[in-house]
Amino acid sequence: MQTSKNLGLNKPIVSFNNLPNLHKKTLLASVFIIGAALLWPTPQEFSSQRIPVALDIESLLPNVAYESEFVDNLEDPIPVLDHVIETGDTLSKLFEMAGINQQVMYKVLEADLEVLALDTLLPGNRIQFWDDAQGNLIKMELYFNPARQVVFTRFDDGSYGVEDINIDGIWQNRIIGGEINGSFYVSAKAAGLSAGEIQKIERLLKSKLNFARDLHAGDRFSVLLNDQYVEGELTGNSNIDGIEIHSGRRKITAFQYTDGNFYDEKGQSLAPAFQRIPLNKNYRMSSRFNPKRKHPITGRVRPHNGTDFATPVGTAVVAPGDGVVTMVANHAFAGKYIVIEHDNKVRTRYLHLSSFKVRKGQRVKRGQLIALSGNTGASTGPHLHYEFHVNGRPVDPMKANIAEAKTLPKKELSEFSSIVRSRKMMMELG
Repeated sequence: MQTSKNLGLNKPIVSFNNLPNLHKKTLLASVFIIGAALLWPTPQEFSSQRIPVALDIESLLPNVAYESEFVDNLEDPIPVLDHVIETGDTLSKLFEMAGINQQVMYKVLEADLEVLALDTLLPGNRIQFWDDAQGNLIKMELYFNPARQVVFTRFDDGSYGVEDINIDGIWQNRIIGGEINGSFYVSAKAAGLSAGEIQKIERLLKSKLNFARDLHAGDRFSVLLNDQYVEGELTGNSNIDGIEIHSGRRKITAFQYTDGNFYDEKGQSLAPAFQRIPLNKNYRMSSRFNPKRKHPITGRVRPHNGTDFATPVGTAVVAPGDGVVTMVANHAFAGKYIVIEHDNKVRTRYLHLSSFKVRKGQRVKRGQLIALSGNTGASTGPHLHYEFHVNGRPVDPMKANIAEAKTLPKKELSEFSSIVRSRKMMMELG
């Protein structure tokens, strides 16, 4: 066993003060050098031991944050009026609420002649006004749904241009089907079809099927729909792409082709042929459809979205196809005008009329008298201004793909058959 003596713990300790002067100086110098080496920063130490620290740049640089906010405000100024349309609102009232005078309103109406959007505002739609430092209306926007906005913008000369913005979005299929239990209307409504969609199906198939008499309990139906989404939001726009009804041993079908018209699975048209012009006689074409027409004075593009026919006042104007009258109105520049929505994605307009022969909401057939031509509104002489829109966009009615025959031609029948096969497969899976 070792003792403390054996470990040397009882040996005397040498004091620093007892060291020779040379040893003292050497020891102090060594301590200083070692301490300096330990405290001296090295690149390796900082790169391997560094801890990131988040800096609040906005609090350190408040002027930069303020400048950024100011720029954003310049790019997206606050509207002087942001209003959701309510029942009883009038255009005059809306401009008065925005502090914009009636003279400017008429300049906006003049631009609206190209799209006729102001008359179509409904409760729930949105209207916004922006002005400049002098109180001039610089922009007005109509928001109908996520897929459609109309924007009026002021030019330097005080006139206004208009842009009709239609967003295609994404279209997704939806299949609704079921069995007949009671009437077709009640059964289809319970399955999820809207009243408008049911009425359209009944109109399309009325020549093939008596819905009140031919359908019985247990009969089946299937409908292929195509719904529009913009940024994940439903727009309310929906198309019927296919219909199948099984009644006993009978199968009634309808499929929409790329021309917007409906045919059965063999390519037979389900609607009367669409006539190209809404007149019973041939009249001289006084102005053609021209989307790139330039204003003779300003040089700006002012499209002519219709085709003009030199008709004497009182000439009969007829519906070129079956449809529903959606507008009967009087516009400061379009004059008396009518709009018809047809079943084949087509909308037609008739401007500068002298009198109406139909009412809003009325169902019309091909060849039916709807109005008499005239010279109302901003018109340079008696004529009929006729517009033909497909999927919300104006096209030349003289060149449009209009179904004028009862059966698809052979060159298109193969493509149509392929579409039918694909849609029937989806409907069966649904």
